[in-house]
Amino acid sequence: MNRTTLIAAGIVGAVLLVIASSALFVVNQAEQALVLRFGAHRATIKEPGLHFKMPLIEEVVRYDLRLLALEPPAEEIILGDQKRIVVDTFARYRIADPLKFYQALRNETNARTQLSQVVSSSLRRVMGQLMLPSLLSDERARIMEDIQKEVGERASAYGIIVADVRIRRADLPEETSQSIYDRMKSERERQAKELRAQGYEWGQQIRARAERERTVILAEATKQSNFFRAKGDVESSRIFNEAYGKDARFYDFYRSLEAYRKALSDNSTSMVLSPDSDFLRYFGQGPARGGR
Repeated sequence: MNRTTLIAAGIVGAVLLVIASSALFVVNQAEQALVLRFGAHRATIKEPGLHFKMPLIEEVVRYDLRLLALEPPAEEIILGDQKRIVVDTFARYRIADPLKFYQALRNETNARTQLSQVVSSSLRRVMGQLMLPSLLSDERARIMEDIQKEVGERASAYGIIVADVRIRRADLPEETSQSIYDRMKSERERQAKELRAQGYEWGQQIRARAERERTVILAEATKQSNFFRAKGDVESSRIFNEAYGKDARFYDFYRSLEAYRKALSDNSTSMVLSPDSDFLRYFGQGPARGGR
């Protein structure tokens, strides 16, 4: 066998090997596949393993057999009471009929786009009939069941089974939240002003009541002090009278000495009196002896 023959045999062998390799394909446990001949469906393969197709004229389209995640962007929805909320949802779906899926959507990118529109449409239809308090009550589970049922019915036309649809979060729009915050702040400030006004009024009442009680207490104390002072003055006068009655001349002498002490205690005081003045009658002499 000459060299040319060997080369030709090698080329033929390589071509046969390429053709044989292109005729075999593997489907793993997480996949399902369609075998298409010139774009037309020939077979649907869901069993994992090694499979055969006609090389060059048939192609294999693979799809995931597992649950797939759909996370559409958050969107603003108007509720039945005209409240606006921003809803963030997610869904889980599975390709149940790969042929129908291929005919309707071709690939998973188109599937996510179409499912996102279906979820959005169902959300708007169902939640457009609800009031905001319903989303915060026990009705929420029923609402999600209604949305999932509607999405599942519409997605079945694409060969898709929807396993779950959930609202991850439902918030008020930013401008609405700010408006509500401003209203709450104004309301709290108004309540604070009312409470301060009430506190000032109560303080005035307490101070007025305390002032009245103080006035009454002081008046009563003054009354009692005047009573006891008058009683003391009466007792003092009685004692003085008794003392004066016992020795009137000595008492007169004592009173004169008190008058001298008060009048002459200041060195700057100057007095011009006659030597025989009655004020000086005890100068140079004591009280006249007599009686006792």
